[in-house]
Amino acid sequence: MPAIMPVTDLRNYGAVLREVAPGSPVFLTRNGRGRYAVVDIADWEAIESARALVAELDRGRASAAEGVHSLSDARAHLADRLSHEQA
Repeated sequence: MPAIMPVTDLRNYGAVLREVAPGSPVFLTRNGRGRYAVVDIADWEAIESARALVAELDRGRASAAEGVHSLSDARAHLADRLSHEQA
């Protein structure tokens, strides 16, 4: 069961932080509506890693949508990029 607390409970932030654990965020409400989440740092790192993975997968899908290129085209493209980076 998720921990849901009003943001005013942050006056006693130690009690709120004691409720936070890996896999168990605390959701804070303002005016009865969800507004904030306090998460364990390990959970935050997992979220960021997942976000980075999804971004890379999206880049891969976009690249695949451009079509298939021959190995010689890929080598020429890579050589061109490397020469521009070294210049």
